[in-house]
Amino acid sequence: MNREQLKTLLQQVKNGETGIDEALALIKDMPYKELGFAKIDHHRGLRRGFPEVIYCAGKTVEQVTAIFQSLAAGGSNVLATRASAEMYASVKKVIPQAKYYHLPGVIALYQGEQKQVGSILVVCAGTSDLPVAEEAAVTAEVMGNKVERLYDVGVAGLHRLLMNWSLLEKARVLVVVAGMEGALPSVVGGLVDKPVVAVPTSVGYGAAFNGLAALLAMLNSCCAGVTVVNIDNGFGAGYTASLINKLGEVEQ
Repeated sequence: MNREQLKTLLQQVKNGETGIDEALALIKDMPYKELGFAKIDHHRGLRRGFPEVIYCAGKTVEQVTAIFQSLAAGGSNVLATRASAEMYASVKKVIPQAKYYHLPGVIALYQGEQKQVGSILVVCAGTSDLPVAEEAAVTAEVMGNKVERLYDVGVAGLHRLLMNWSLLEKARVLVVVAGMEGALPSVVGGLVDKPVVAVPTSVGYGAAFNGLAALLAMLNSCCAGVTVVNIDNGFGAGYTASLINKLGEVEQ
């Protein structure tokens, strides 16, 4: 249950549209529901504005399915990252509306009216970085943000980036994904007056050290306003961008 759903429920109780016992039944599993192998945090949507997200790596198909089903019962959007096609097939049996994004390995469920706000631009250096970039983009979309994509604009062909200046200019916050030497976030950060969330990827030859070179380059960026998440952490970047983007909605 998220904040808007709780407000609606309280208003319905106030108006006599929903009984107190019925309302209590809807919130009885807060702050969490015990599944034995997991404690589902149904209170997180109230604290953070979006429900608990399922990290599927290391979990069994059955565990992912049970957690997904429990979260879906809350009526909000549901997101599961690093999910396999096998996990999705199991989830889809019990929740046919669930959608699978093959490239980033993300399962998503959209419930109720989908309002997309603000403007997040996900910028990607090369095609090899697309799985991480798409994880960021889908995460932000499921969280209710308007997302645009600008892919394959790495520094080896800088004109490709500059020819899309209008997209950079209108974005409220940018997620910039790059591997190899990780230079793209610094370049983008030097062009815009918006927050930049940099994502290093594990793409690159030997001295890239599975993304460590890109991570260190981004952490050492001389451009102010660049925030860095962990290697291949598209989810973390999309989540951070969503928080920043929605602050703009509050200000308006």
